[in-house]
Amino acid sequence: MIKNAKLQNLFKLSSKVTVIVPATKNINEEIDNTKYVDDVAALLSEFFGGATASAAIGYWTSPTAGLVKEKSTPVFAYCTDAQLQEHADKVIDKCEELKRELDQDAIALEINGEMYFI
Repeated sequence: MIKNAKLQNLFKLSSKVTVIVPATKNINEEIDNTKYVDDVAALLSEFFGGATASAAIGYWTSPTAGLVKEKSTPVFAYCTDAQLQEHADKVIDKCEELKRELDQDAIALEINGEMYFI
């Protein structure tokens, strides 16, 4: 925790929620994930006041396909601890929806530096 007189009395968002939106279906079929990214960004913005997305390349090991390299888009938002508690279930529900729609083994959800596989 930083100790700084100028920061001490400022409004602070101490939690961060990130949903990793894959750009594949069925392990390695590339798709345009724009709709899914927009849906997640809209949800996080509704709950937390805004969101940020950036393109990334992810790697993971599939039990059936071996090493998979895929485009993905981390969508994240900062929020208060109270907002996180209030909306965590709905964010998890969105991850479960993405998992079904994109035929994924899991959707990665990072909360405060801890990774969960939904």
